[in-house]
Amino acid sequence: MPNIKQQKKRVRTSAEDRGENLRYRSTVKTITRRLEAAVEAGDKDQIAAEHTALQRWIDRSAARGALHRNTAARKKAQAARLVAKT
Repeated sequence: MPNIKQQKKRVRTSAEDRGENLRYRSTVKTITRRLEAAVEAGDKDQIAAEHTALQRWIDRSAARGALHRNTAARKKAQAARLVAKT
């Protein structure tokens, strides 16, 4: 346990940041699963909506540092390949 006030604050803010990053990464995974389900169902409108939402969340996650930029690019490319199959 930290004894210094600044270090206590640092531990607290790090935990908050970790939670936020987890939320962003988890949302990206959830939307990816929704996109895969839409592709399986073959619903063109749903596929377009989920793909747009996924791209936005990936960009937002990468901008705030929850995802590495190369990871974000890879996930967007995988999603585009998935959509292109339909």
